[in-house]
Amino acid sequence: MEAVPRMPMIWLDLKEAGEFAFNAAVKKVDFEGCSTLRKYLGQLHFLQSRIPMGAGQDAAVPIFSGKAVTHEDIKYEQACVLYNLGALHSMLGAMDKRVSEEGMKVSCTHFQCAAGAFTYLRDHFPHSYSVDMSHQILSLNINLMLGQAQECLLEKSMLDNRKSFLVARISAQVVDYYKEACRALENSETASLLGKIQKDWKKLVQMKIYYFAAVAHLHMGKQAEEQQKFGERVIYFQSALDKLNEAIKLAKGQPETVQEALRFTMDVIGGKYNSAKKDNDFIYHEAVPALDTLQSVKGAPLVKALPVNPTDPTVTGPDIFAKLVPMAAHEASSLYSEEKAKLLRDVMAKIEAKNEVLDQFMDSMQLDPETVDNLDMYNHIPPVLMEKCAALSVRPDTVRNLVQSMQVLSGVFTDVEASLKEIRDLLEEDEAQERKLQELLGRVPPAPGSPPGLAEVSKECSKYLELHEKASFTNTELHRAMNLHLGNLRLLGGPLEQVRAALPTPTLSEDDKQVLQNLKRILAKVQEMRDQRMSLEQQLREMIQKDDITTSLVTTDRSEMKKLFEEQLRKYDQLKVYLEQNLAAQENVLKALTDANVKYAAVRKGLAEVEHKWNTTVQTLVASYEAYEDLMKKSQEGKDFYTDLEGKVAKLLERARAVCQSSQAQRQQLLER
Repeated sequence: MEAVPRMPMIWLDLKEAGEFAFNAAVKKVDFEGCSTLRKYLGQLHFLQSRIPMGAGQDAAVPIFSGKAVTHEDIKYEQACVLYNLGALHSMLGAMDKRVSEEGMKVSCTHFQCAAGAFTYLRDHFPHSYSVDMSHQILSLNINLMLGQAQECLLEKSMLDNRKSFLVARISAQVVDYYKEACRALENSETASLLGKIQKDWKKLVQMKIYYFAAVAHLHMGKQAEEQQKFGERVIYFQSALDKLNEAIKLAKGQPETVQEALRFTMDVIGGKYNSAKKDNDFIYHEAVPALDTLQSVKGAPLVKALPVNPTDPTVTGPDIFAKLVPMAAHEASSLYSEEKAKLLRDVMAKIEAKNEVLDQFMDSMQLDPETVDNLDMYNHIPPVLMEKCAALSVRPDTVRNLVQSMQVLSGVFTDVEASLKEIRDLLEEDEAQERKLQELLGRVPPAPGSPPGLAEVSKECSKYLELHEKASFTNTELHRAMNLHLGNLRLLGGPLEQVRAALPTPTLSEDDKQVLQNLKRILAKVQEMRDQRMSLEQQLREMIQKDDITTSLVTTDRSEMKKLFEEQLRKYDQLKVYLEQNLAAQENVLKALTDANVKYAAVRKGLAEVEHKWNTTVQTLVASYEAYEDLMKKSQEGKDFYTDLEGKVAKLLERARAVCQSSQAQRQQLLER
């Protein structure tokens, strides 16, 4: 897999701001452009702490990015610079073909730097400046960049032939990052913000999710192979093949580089699966476990958003505004910002700990509120089956044509068999008459001039008998296959009510329905708890973001700073109480869900069995439809074969009759001497 063609990467366009003094340096898509942007960002940070250039302040000037958005706020300029820094790093990461080890490392670093720029922008600036700086879009960009950085790391790991299990975990983490990005892309609000590009990104990301899931299971299969778990190897390779096929379906319209990568990977996975299945079927005979019985692959996040520090002198250079104003107010503001950051870190640590427990719990339960009962699917004939029914409705003679074709084949088959039997009987009778003659005349050798061609007829008859016997087995199998599919084809060609009636449906008692309703209610509580938690977290972040006490700090004595901080931080107490209540409620909600899930176990088992039967029935009916053309083709081939054989056997029968008559005549002459 180390030689697989590289997948394309997503990058973001730069914000345009017209012409300015160092415009040319910034527009260079290289490290110099990144360095210039970082220096400019740092100097803006130094400037805004001394001169009132914020929104509504005395020295505020219009700042614009292109023609669409203008704000009289220096923070907007900083936000645009940060955005362009992230966009430029994304371009640099995407430009490299990543065919060398160094190229993979450089691209990986660029994508991590891009994630760092977007993270700093999301966490330290207002989200109301423009749509591409909203919290949703920036979070999407972060997950995209981290996913692409992890993808570069995966490529490097495969190049280095790292252990299969590690490569599988790295690939699984790529999937996790892209799933987070896909969830954002599927959000209606995000879609409206992004516009047309949302569809292109979504198609590529969805395809990559299945593709890298396939890569993860490929390497889990390789690990199973190393551990000589041959049954597990088969199911992992089969799962990898299934996921790759899904990726191929989603890759329509993608560039040729994507198609090349998919074809290359299909050759690898397809070969692995066929070889593993064959070895297990004929050599190892290990039971192939169900995929859901095996431990899921946990992602290994080995990349991170590389932090941006606008005050790092090694990046920004010396502070060119150092002599303008005293730094006391700026230093105090920085201290207060650190207090807010500490408060946010403490709260987020608690939230993340609870979220991790909740995620692990829900993963172990494998409960999806949307499909927990799946009852709606039984009310309709699935589209794939409707398609087959519709196709047969315009071909009403399908079954009759198949039966007639097989009847014709059977007729020709019987005629050939009868002719071959008659030839064999003639030859056996001739041989018996010849023995009887020799017994009468004594051990007299056959008279010279006995009818020629008897041996040739016998030899040719044996050849045709052998052909007939081989074809007879195929003919029997063809009839068996026809009988297997005939009933299903009649069903598909009949009324839709009969098709629907043939599909299994679950039968639930009132108690079962009550169990389901209770489970759904608690699952809704879980989602409500999640949504409230996210909302409170967002409120906290926005409140911290907007909390600027610079004006108060200017008029506050240095000795009173600590007291002022304490007073200002009390504004967060109520929000913290709500969050604590939300986090504390989780234990009770999960306990109730555990109890409900225990009662649901029997219902779940029954529903799973019915769903399995339903899927099997659908697959069987679809297979019968798809087998029709093959049966007709093989039936025609059989008719052609036996028609040709019938002609040859008929000629041979005439020869056999003539030769046997001649032989009988000669024997009669010998008896009359």
